[in-house]
Amino acid sequence: MSAPAGPNAPVGVNALAGVNAAAGANADPAELARFEAAAAGFWDPQGEFRPLHLINPVRLEFIAERARLAHQRVLDVGCGGGLLAEALARAGARVTAIDLAPGMIEVARLHAAQGSLAIDYRVAAAEELAAAEPRAFDVVTCMEMLEHVPEPAAMVATLARALRPGGALFVSTLNRNLRSFLLAIVGAEYLLKLIPRGTHEYERLIRPAELARWARSAGLELRSMAGLELNPFTARAALTRSVAVNYLAHFGR
Repeated sequence: MSAPAGPNAPVGVNALAGVNAAAGANADPAELARFEAAAAGFWDPQGEFRPLHLINPVRLEFIAERARLAHQRVLDVGCGGGLLAEALARAGARVTAIDLAPGMIEVARLHAAQGSLAIDYRVAAAEELAAAEPRAFDVVTCMEMLEHVPEPAAMVATLARALRPGGALFVSTLNRNLRSFLLAIVGAEYLLKLIPRGTHEYERLIRPAELARWARSAGLELRSMAGLELNPFTARAALTRSVAVNYLAHFGR
């Protein structure tokens, strides 16, 4: 099951701006337009992004157990409406968060202002920021994004360029196998309708061994991995030993 062109919502000026911003960047304009169209509902905990709201505390737990956050420079790549960026800021990090969807950044800025959080949100490509500020960040995060870009290996290399020596990179993505296809695509998208149909394309999912190989090529070392499990019936999320479906990875330079 491959992704359709996007949701039925019309693509407005902001979405077109996001598509234009993707020119020359490692980004899929159709994916950007889809997320742009959904930006207004990002902070609705019962809406389209409900699964992200449920797993966000677990993502933060994984990061906080493996890296110091207080007073550290943290870069969140593909930040969307700022869910993880806000959690990192509340943990004491000095957060820069980037996304190529202007509507998402606008929503993120407004929500952060309501919570009096000082987060440096930018409509920017990861390549642009890594070139302007190489090796500048103590921690880099990239959650649920690698499976949506045309060249994930190149994106891992870009993330590595932004990371200072001794820093930590955290990535979350989806494994590519029969179980993940049945649970994350058929189950989550088509049967339970936890996320919109077409959110994921099976061919774009990433096996842990592939991710580890790309990271090694970028000069990074795999430190740990953990599965991320969400029970749709109890709405409980937890870290697990199995990386068969959703998983988190920690890399160090």
